[in-house]
Amino acid sequence: MDATFWTERWTTGKIAFHEGHANTYLTRHAERLGDGRRILVPLCGKAEDLAYLAGRGHHVVGVELVEDAARAFFAEHGATPKVTPRGPLTAYSAGTITVLVGDMFATTPELLGPIDTLYDRAALVALPHEMRVRYARHLRTLLPTGAPGLVVTIEYDQARMAGPPFAVLESELREHYRGLTVELLSEGPSVVTKLHDAGIEAKDRCFFVQY
Repeated sequence: MDATFWTERWTTGKIAFHEGHANTYLTRHAERLGDGRRILVPLCGKAEDLAYLAGRGHHVVGVELVEDAARAFFAEHGATPKVTPRGPLTAYSAGTITVLVGDMFATTPELLGPIDTLYDRAALVALPHEMRVRYARHLRTLLPTGAPGLVVTIEYDQARMAGPPFAVLESELREHYRGLTVELLSEGPSVVTKLHDAGIEAKDRCFFVQY
């Protein structure tokens, strides 16, 4: 998975991963993230989750590879963001929402500022296995001890269809977050169109993780 793949998806409008509303599991379990936090949302796209979290009083820091996605988010919410360079990234900011455009692996605590919460609906499942390992390790450099997080995964028979979204089984998730608190909060049938159309059974699962 490289930048060209995701840029092409946004350019051609192949963004079925964009839900168009706040994620069900986020709205169900948002209280687990605490109040008035600075929340990191990796690979955020133009998700409505950003606005939902800001509406709950959080400061939201999204990271997104494709600049068109960041521009679309603010345009669709009637906001004109301030655009400034931030190291190798570009910051789009309006109100309590900032979307940093660039490589997630280029982020550092200095570039992000203090982060004390994680919300991951679209990042872990967007990456092939070897990148998931690297991603989980990278998050440990960005989040402080005790930071709470919500992680939404999808489970299905990966042999029947290639990702993304990639299947991330609970055993793998617990391996990525070994030594941390991992608690399954809820689960339900997945609504990923391409899996449904192919007759592949899949389920979404939401976990609470504490660093």
